[in-house]
Amino acid sequence: MTHFTDKIVWITGASSGIGEALAKSFAADGAHIILSGRRVDALQAVADQLPTDTLILPFETTDYAALEAKVADAWAWKGRVDILVNNAGVSQRSLAINTAPQVYTDLINIDLIAPIWLTQLQLERMAEAGGAHIIAISSVAGRIGAPLRTAYSAAKHGLIGYMDALRTEVAGRHNINVTNVLPGSVATNVSRNAFTADGSTRGKSDDAIEGGDDPMDCAKAILDAVKNNVPELLFASGVELDLAKMRHSDPDKLFELGGQIGTQIAEQYEAGNDS
Repeated sequence: MTHFTDKIVWITGASSGIGEALAKSFAADGAHIILSGRRVDALQAVADQLPTDTLILPFETTDYAALEAKVADAWAWKGRVDILVNNAGVSQRSLAINTAPQVYTDLINIDLIAPIWLTQLQLERMAEAGGAHIIAISSVAGRIGAPLRTAYSAAKHGLIGYMDALRTEVAGRHNINVTNVLPGSVATNVSRNAFTADGSTRGKSDDAIEGGDDPMDCAKAILDAVKNNVPELLFASGVELDLAKMRHSDPDKLFELGGQIGTQIAEQYEAGNDS
C-alpha cells in the first residue's frame, strides 16, 4: 500500500504543466483522479495515461453559478474528495503603467477568487467526511513583488493569505490540512498563456521558464510535502530561492535588489527584449 492508495484527488488546471504532473504522480501512488480544466480533449489525453480511475470534470473556474453543481458531481463520483489541488491559473507579462484595469479584475478572479470559491464550497463536506488536504499552487511571486506581474503577485499573495488563515481555523478542529506551494520557474506554458497589458495572451515563453525545473520534479516535491503535512513548500532555486527567503530574513535588502532588478527588466521590456 502506498500513501495515496484509493485517495480521491481533485486537480484543477490538470491538462498540462504542474497539474498534469501531479495527476501522473498521484495516480502512480495509487490515487484516483478528478481532472478539471476547460478542454475536454486535453483532459482526456492526460486521463489516458493514468493507471487508476479518473473522472473528467471540465468547467470554467470563474463560472461561479456552475461551481456548486460541479462540486456535487465531484463528491458524488466516489463519495468524497480527500485532496483538493487548486492549480488552475494564469500569469502576466506587462508593466503596470500600461495595463488595463480589467486585466487586474480578470486575473484576480482566476487566480484568487475562483480557488476561494471552489474551496469554500467544499469545507463543510470535508469536515463532515473527517478531514481532507487542500493544496494551493501559489508562486514565488506570491512572496516577493515580481516585475511584469503586479496583478499576478497580488493574486498569489492573496491566495497565500487566505490559505494561511484558513489553516488556523480548520486544521486543528476539522483535520483539514493546507499546503501552500510556491514554485519558482518551472518549465510549463505559464509564460505563453500569460496576460499582456490589454488582456490578450502573450503567446511566447521566456528564458527563465524554458530553463526552469521539470514539472515532475515539482510534483514529487509536492507529494512529499503532503505526505509530511508541510504547511508551505518553497520549490525554487538560485536567485529566485534567495529572494524568496530574503523577504523574511532581510526585507530591506530585498526591496533594494527588487528595485534594481525591476528597473532593468522594465527597460528591457520597453525595448522589446522581454525574453
